[in-house]
Parts: sequence; structure tokens; C-alpha cells
Amino acid sequence: MLKAVRNPLAYVAERWTPHPRTVRRAATTALVMSVVIIVTGGAVRLTGSGLGCDTWPRCSDESLVATREMGLHGAIEFGNRMMAYVVSAAVGWFIVAARCAKPRRRELTRLGWAQFCVVMGNGVLGGVTVLTELNPFIVAAHFLAAMALLTVTTLGWIRSREGDVPPRPLVGVPVRRAIMALTAAGAVLVVVGTAVTGSGKHAGDDSDIERMPFDWDTVTRLHSGAAWVVVLGTVALVVALRLLDASSVTRARARDLLIVLLSQGVIGYTQYFLDEPELLVGMHILGACLVWVATLRLLLAVRDRGDATASAPGPGEDSGTAAEPRVPATA
Repeated sequence: MLKAVRNPLAYVAERWTPHPRTVRRAATTALVMSVVIIVTGGAVRLTGSGLGCDTWPRCSDESLVATREMGLHGAIEFGNRMMAYVVSAAVGWFIVAARCAKPRRRELTRLGWAQFCVVMGNGVLGGVTVLTELNPFIVAAHFLAAMALLTVTTLGWIRSREGDVPPRPLVGVPVRRAIMALTAAGAVLVVVGTAVTGSGKHAGDDSDIERMPFDWDTVTRLHSGAAWVVVLGTVALVVALRLLDASSVTRARARDLLIVLLSQGVIGYTQYFLDEPELLVGMHILGACLVWVATLRLLLAVRDRGDATASAPGPGEDSGTAAEPRVPATA
């Protein structure tokens, strides 16, 4: 019992070996929930519910939770706060599953704890957002922190499906550099997108909320230009990978990214010409998540680390004891 109190994860790891499928499912859950909380956070903004709970960590000076008097806005804002606990539970499941995996995969465990730290930090940042009455720069930082969570959950999801053998390059150095540059351009695109939202009409509340001091048309054109850089760069990459007869995995990831980018572009231009209807803006937020996930998948598709082949004690079952490890298969 003393050991269980001192190091509960080690205590559980000695008594439970999750099937690799369980670890993958935990990683998938963490990834899905990181997307969900970004989309629900967007819904808070788009419904004007950002100050539905007007203080933090309480919902109001008189109540910890939303009350009937706060109406729909209070329910939406408080519901999004509760989503943080659901995300924390998903991340906690991933941490436990990754720590208990045999053979032990320290990188997965570190990714799990990184997810936990981002969730906790962004929870505090969300509180600061309310306390500063939706300062647009704090709101943008809150969104970017959510994208940081999406980054580490995506990495955990990808790594849970890979082995731990030394990376074997699938493409040459010039292609790897081009993909790294494309990833950096994608990150710039996300950051500029926060300026578009921060200077646009969806302030997050019906009251007089401060906006970013940018001309909306100008920053929107800048965002569009950055998007075209990423799209054209992806098209060039798809063609180059085809001509170089690169790995089928890398080619497939590049095609996936191009498809998601084109779909996101259609949504983006449509919402622009229709004067930012809430539903399309919400779809654009979801699209931004999918674009970033596809970008990270391409970034890690330049090398192969084998398959995650930790052995399971029984067909499709978890075990209460540690299983003998198998050496990950090399490509």
C-alpha cells in the first residue's frame, strides 16, 4: 500500500499490461477530445457565450455552477468548462495506458504528461480570458494553447501506432526540409487565422468587447495568401513525391493534406463571401484542426519506426501481469 501511495502508476504497471490496441484507443480518445474541446470553445465564441460565466474559477460571484438565471449563454460557457474535465480524463487514461505498456515506452509516457501540462495550463489561461473580459490577444493565446494540445495528442496518436526502432528515412534530405518548411508555413497560417478572428465580428459576447487593432479585410487577405502558399507548396510536394517515386506512405499523407486543405479553402472562401455565418465559421475551426493533424502526419511520414508490436497475454484481452516483450518489427 505504501508503494501504491508513493508511485501509483508504477504500482498499476506491475499488475496490468494493456494490449497495444488499448494504448492506441487511449491515444485516439485523447486526440478526439482535443478536437472536440477546440470546436466547443469555438461554439462558445460563436454563440456570444464567452462571458456566460462572468468570473473564474466560479461561474459567478454567487455560484460555482451556471444557474437558470444565466440562461443559455451561462449553460454553454459552463458546459465548455466541464469539457476540460472530460479531456483531462482522456489524457489521464492515455498516461496510464502508456506507462503500463510492455515493453515500457517512455516517449509515449512523456507525451501523455505533456498533454496533461498543456490541459492544466490552458485551463488557467481560459480563466484569464474571462477575467480580462475576452481580451482578443488572450483569446488568441487560449486558442493557440488548444492547438498545442492538439499537437501533442496527434504525436501521441501517431507514436502509439509505431515501434521504437531507430528511424529509417523514407525520403531524401531536400524533401524532408521541404516538408519541415511546409509545416512551419502551416503554423504561420494558424497564427494569422487568430488575427482574422480577433479582428472580426465574432467577439464572443454581445457586449462591447475589445477587438484586435487590425483592418479585417487586410488581415483576411494576408491569411488567404498564407493559405495559398501552403496549398501550392503541398501541390508541388505531391508532384515531387510522385516523380521521385517516394514511399507510398509519404505520398498518401501528402495527398491527404492536399484534400483537407482544398476542402478548408472552399469553406473559408464561402464564409468570407457570406459574411462569416456562425455555422461555417465553426466548420472552419474544425477544418483548421484537421489541417494541422494532416500536416503533422505528413511531417512524421518521412521516416519509418516499425510497428508497435508489444505482445499481448491473450487474444484481444488485457492482462493483470506483465507480458514478455517482443522486439518491434523493422521495415
